[in-house]
Amino acid sequence: MCIGVPGKILAIHDGLMPMADLDFGGTARQCCLAYVPEAQVGDYVIIQNGFAMDVIDEASAKASLEAISELGLGNPGAGLAPDAASGD
Repeated sequence: MCIGVPGKILAIHDGLMPMADLDFGGTARQCCLAYVPEAQVGDYVIIQNGFAMDVIDEASAKASLEAISELGLGNPGAGLAPDAASGD
């Protein structure tokens, strides 16, 4: 089963495959924005396997993150996409 995890877009890097820097409550990761070209800095996006799948509102993002935490599914930002700084 895949869980879509919301993250807030901090920066967007244009290119053939547009990438975004995201914040998952203090955990920084990157994702690909190819499926949501309308996404802007400050938007929340649902991430699956390193790709943003949908843009959602802040209230929905916070509710999802709370549910993930309450279910004990761990750190929502961990392992979502390779961390360029660590070389993963």
